Amino acid sequence: MEKEIITAIALGIGLSASTGFRVFLPLLVAGIAARLGFLPLTESFSWLSGNTSLISLGVATIVEIGAYYIPFIDNLLDSISTPLAVGAGTLITASVLPADSELVKWITSFIVGGGAAAAVQGGTAALRLGSTGTTGGTGNFLVSTGENIAATVTPIVTIIIPVIMALLILGSFFIILRLLFRRKKNKSAAN
Repeated sequence: MEKEIITAIALGIGLSASTGFRVFLPLLVAGIAARLGFLPLTESFSWLSGNTSLISLGVATIVEIGAYYIPFIDNLLDSISTPLAVGAGTLITASVLPADSELVKWITSFIVGGGAAAAVQGGTAALRLGSTGTTGGTGNFLVSTGENIAATVTPIVTIIIPVIMALLILGSFFIILRLLFRRKKNKSAAN
């Protein structure tokens, strides 16, 4: 049971972090993986691999990807996507987390999944805002392409090697936080 919970939390971290890049694409990948038997979902989330969900997520994915290639619309989408990414990260973590208590499942899913999604979404929104400021939006297609690749590859690799992927994601968060704190410390020392 302990190994199952560690694997589920690792899956939750990796899958939810990928919702920070794109909201619907990781959910679509998870639904397809569950349909093919590669991703064990908890019983109450079996709907994610159903025809209606897969079609809906497929259409939403296409619209979301296309909209992120339109300059300035992509920045607007970032403000809308942040709460959606937190919700999607929470949902996708809850879908793989085996917990006897629904309260524990949802609180853990919100903290782990919603937190990972929010951290990634915040970083990509800041990156896109910087790209818009320096290139007038013309360089944002590169940011969007990178996010699309990450939103596709991250959940696939997470499903294959969840613990390693979760450690890579957590390590990346740690390194970025250290760099940010070091930068802030250097700025305050310079003043």
